[in-house]
Amino acid sequence: MIEITEKRLIGPVIRLHPNDNVVVARVDVGIGTEVPAENFTSRSQVPAGYKIAARKILKGQPILKYSVTVGFANTDIEAGTMVHSHNTEFREFDRDYAHASEYKPVELLPESERATFQGYVRADGKVGTRNYIGVLSTVNCSATVAHKIAEWFTPERLAAYPNVDGVVAFAHSIGCGMEMSGEPMDLLRRTMAGYARHPNLAAALIVGLGCERNQLTGLMEKENLQAGARLHTFVMQEEGGTRKTVEAGIAAVQALLPEANKARRETVSASHLCVGLQCGGSDGFSSITANPALGAAVDILARHGGTGILSETPEIYGVEHTLTRRAVSRAVGEKLIERIRWWKDEYSVGRDVQINGKVSPGNQVGGLANIFEKSLGSSMKGGTGPLMAVYRYAEPVTTPGFVFMDTPGFDPVSATGQIAGGANLIAFTTGRGSMFGSKPAPCVKLATNTPMFKRIEEDMDINCGEILDGTVSVQEMGQKIFELFLRTASGEASKSEALGLGNHEFVPWQIGVMS
Repeated sequence: MIEITEKRLIGPVIRLHPNDNVVVARVDVGIGTEVPAENFTSRSQVPAGYKIAARKILKGQPILKYSVTVGFANTDIEAGTMVHSHNTEFREFDRDYAHASEYKPVELLPESERATFQGYVRADGKVGTRNYIGVLSTVNCSATVAHKIAEWFTPERLAAYPNVDGVVAFAHSIGCGMEMSGEPMDLLRRTMAGYARHPNLAAALIVGLGCERNQLTGLMEKENLQAGARLHTFVMQEEGGTRKTVEAGIAAVQALLPEANKARRETVSASHLCVGLQCGGSDGFSSITANPALGAAVDILARHGGTGILSETPEIYGVEHTLTRRAVSRAVGEKLIERIRWWKDEYSVGRDVQINGKVSPGNQVGGLANIFEKSLGSSMKGGTGPLMAVYRYAEPVTTPGFVFMDTPGFDPVSATGQIAGGANLIAFTTGRGSMFGSKPAPCVKLATNTPMFKRIEEDMDINCGEILDGTVSVQEMGQKIFELFLRTASGEASKSEALGLGNHEFVPWQIGVMS
């Protein structure tokens, strides 16, 4: 487990762990700046969020942040020198997985003491945080029809149905020209089924073309979906073409609206909250403010019986041993390592991608040298509790507490898998300023630093930069985030919802051969 020291942050640099040989610049540090607490004078012009050598680091020695290896010095680095990709080497190193060796069960609160929110209780007992009608396409060829059906239902046309949050299309770019069997098709189908069954949808339509590889009948049979009052299906080639299918879809939604509008929020336990954990546009402060604060909120949520889904497999690589040690069992730990090995040995061999060391230009500018350092912060979103289960992409999440889902690091694809798995809320941390939103699960965005928060406050729901400013602690911010979860789940609009984001962020993971 990564040890997070709880303290208010003052001075020009931040020491994260007594064992570290680097510190992090809290503010821009100029050449010649004396840092008495660390007994060095800065030899570099160091931007806020970047690392500074706290003592001399010899070539080949590990660079330690939170007492975790985030790279190796590729030259001798004098104390006071900026440490970044120019003097840091990315290479593999042995990690002791020590499966389940640090497992500690969550101390659940009694049900009478658990927090509550106002949610939509569905017939199957699941609880939604929003009340949409969804229109899904089986294939890209029916994507336009799905969008045209949804777009017909303007706010003016929905005014008579105040309890319906909207009609939204979930269209994608695949469904044909792909493998007809195996994991690529299974993955697409379970993603679609996860949305069709999602508790944030009062009802759904599925629109197919008719000749695609992802046949509507195959989807329904494979995923045990049944057409009925809550699920309608259409095949364009049977309906008479584009215009007639759009008209039929609009009529179907019109017929569904009165029943959907009867839904009412009621008081339910926070144990029904399932939060997908995301980060994007990370910076050097992500591991100091927003990510550990979100982790603190997940720890609180787990004690209330809820669920937090950590994902983005390439962005835990290098620190996966901190998760396997907390696993509830060896089997759970080994399942996580199996997914890591698939990425390294099969999926991304020889490719210039994150898991092989390269982070995005934005991450580099934000102060992150390589994927090990990014993973250090990314993994903190899961908190400090036990890892209870590991899921493949878009599999239904049924285990409460802290769990992991195998997804890419690309945020829309990752969040799509989490929502398909049952996430009814998304929490998204960002240091550079990602503009992301999702439907049908609302997304709240957490800023890592105050300057960025102030610059794009219209997009950010909460400023975790207050931790850096020294006005709140990580645990206090975690409580604020947990309370934001409850308010948003109860219907308070997130910033991304106010901006209308989420209509085009349904992006199933595209794997396998296209032909």
